[in-house]
Amino acid sequence: MGAVRTRTGRRRAVPWAVVGLWLAALVLVGPLAGKFADIQQNRAVDYLPDSADSTQVARIQDELPGGEATDLVLVYHRDGGLTDADRRTADEQIAEVSGAYDLTGEPRGILSKDGSTLMYPVTSTQPGQDEEARDAFVDGVRDIASGGGGLSVEVGGPGALNTDMNKVFETLDATLLLATLGVVTVLLVLIYRSPFLWLVPLAVAGVAAAVAMAAGYGLHELFDVTVTGQSGGVMTVLVLGAGTDYALLLISRYREELRRHERPYDAMRTALRGCGPAILASSGTVAAGLLCLLAADLNSSSGMGPVGMVGVLAALVAMTTLLPAVLVLLGRRVFWPLIPAFGSEPKARRSLFAAMGTSATRRPVTVLVTGGVLLGALALGTLNLSGSIKQEDSFTERPESITAMQTLAREYPERSSRPVTVIAPRERAEAVGERARATDGVAEVVPGRSGAGWTELAVFTTAAPETPAETRTIEALRAGIDPEGAYVGGPSAQQIDLSASEARDRKVIVPLVLGAVFVILVGLLRSLVAPLLLLAAVVAVWGAALGIGGLVFEPVFGFGGTDPGLGLLSFVFLVALGVDYGIFLMHRMREESVRGAEPEAAALTALRTTGGVIASAGVVLAATFAVLTTLPMVGLVELGFVIAVGVLLDTFLVRTYLVTTASVLLKRRMWWPGGLSRAPERTVPQKEQEPVAADVR
Repeated sequence: MGAVRTRTGRRRAVPWAVVGLWLAALVLVGPLAGKFADIQQNRAVDYLPDSADSTQVARIQDELPGGEATDLVLVYHRDGGLTDADRRTADEQIAEVSGAYDLTGEPRGILSKDGSTLMYPVTSTQPGQDEEARDAFVDGVRDIASGGGGLSVEVGGPGALNTDMNKVFETLDATLLLATLGVVTVLLVLIYRSPFLWLVPLAVAGVAAAVAMAAGYGLHELFDVTVTGQSGGVMTVLVLGAGTDYALLLISRYREELRRHERPYDAMRTALRGCGPAILASSGTVAAGLLCLLAADLNSSSGMGPVGMVGVLAALVAMTTLLPAVLVLLGRRVFWPLIPAFGSEPKARRSLFAAMGTSATRRPVTVLVTGGVLLGALALGTLNLSGSIKQEDSFTERPESITAMQTLAREYPERSSRPVTVIAPRERAEAVGERARATDGVAEVVPGRSGAGWTELAVFTTAAPETPAETRTIEALRAGIDPEGAYVGGPSAQQIDLSASEARDRKVIVPLVLGAVFVILVGLLRSLVAPLLLLAAVVAVWGAALGIGGLVFEPVFGFGGTDPGLGLLSFVFLVALGVDYGIFLMHRMREESVRGAEPEAAALTALRTTGGVIASAGVVLAATFAVLTTLPMVGLVELGFVIAVGVLLDTFLVRTYLVTTASVLLKRRMWWPGGLSRAPERTVPQKEQEPVAADVR
């Protein structure tokens, strides 16, 4: 009796202790989580590698007198031509701006050839590197510069563009979190059909998100990890999406065990032992894939690796400790009205996935070839992907800085309104300026600040910003002034450096991700063939999803280009997340094979018992990434679309049909060179071959 009381006490004490530890942790990390948004860096230069020319230019500019400069362009325009009153208005407003802020030099108006537009470049070092001060400066200038009566006044330039981007990212975390929680809530209610059960995994996911944000803040403070608005948003989606997936798998197994065990504590312990390895391996593949991003040249990509990793690990720890503890404390009643009674049998029902698997195995070669051809045909859509997106096309709803940029490009076709910045050693600044003036495509060179041994030159090209002609001019400038020890930077040069770094990162990181995931799969499945099959499947899904993006981005969505990081980031996420579902399926298939089931029976049983969970998890994960498509940044919309489409393809086509049919065709060769590949096949009792389908409700 004493031993029984001890075991009973432990069953009660352990869950309460776990919940108590999590509450204490939440109190400690709560203030740090609130600081996560404050450390995000969203300037283009924050994304660049340290070795890039444009990064060197930005750093040297910080050392010049006044520090970092904020460049604006005030654009006054009237269709049919500016009037004398318009010009007086412009002069008065420019004078008011000069009186309100410390400007670098006297603003000089430049009239367009047709007399309809007057632009005033304005530069100030007063805000310095303080982001809030820069945004306040831009907003203050916009308050002063106002039109009316047919006169339009727009404030553009790099400084205004950064402010408009900051305003988007300021609301990104809260908007994304609320939208994702809303989507997950609806899906969990539909999946569980319970008024209470959905609250438990959702609340635990919220706790995991807070812990992940605090950990992300710690990474930045301790290791100077770059955190951007993009990586912060992706981390939120990962925590809620992956965490909900782990919860679906665990709760499904827990429901099964409650029918076999009288006490919830024992049922949960058995459930954790059963699905724990699959969840651990699943999170391990995602974490390993993300850590490969540390090898990226881009600061934004290398920072996304550890930031995303802590998100996945926070979800893993919360869903394997806090979620089980809460479920045990709530008991069976949390499943009301569909309470799994001890000793009961689940309601017999025909499994959709069993029917799909059976139909696939009737003609496995036909199904496999047809599916492969379909994925290959969809992948051809990548040929329709347009070039790197311009800054003016990076918003789904164009802010004032973008409309100003478009007005300038239209009204000043003979000269770029956005200068290329050249930083030259002060003793060779004159020679560098002469070389720049002699470069094809250069319209004007204007000397700027000097200090700390450097001189700043503003080089205006004859081509519009971010056009092939301007790119050729920048490349010619770099080739011509490199012997003088000078650097070429500025917004357009930053975009060139971003594209070059992305191309380099793809060559390095793609094989790293494939290698890391392959090693984990070999360790889990104890086979070489099964991991290769899973990797081939997820790579095919990635190509098809990217191809679908190529078919809709420009023709349907009207996007003017593709984010340079789309290919790499979508590859990392689709490979790592797609392998998750392969692990759930293959792990169960291996369990059935170890029991002695024949290959076809093992494949069908695995599909029948995990199909519902995988489908539910796939829909939830796809929906969470689809939330990114509601945001006003084209790069995030493209990333969310490709990953959501890829997850759905993986869930309902590749896992259900292609992996299953390939497993049937390969038979025991699937587990080569492990012991299962040599094990004799035997007939297994029907009850062992056909366990009841997992109930995820």
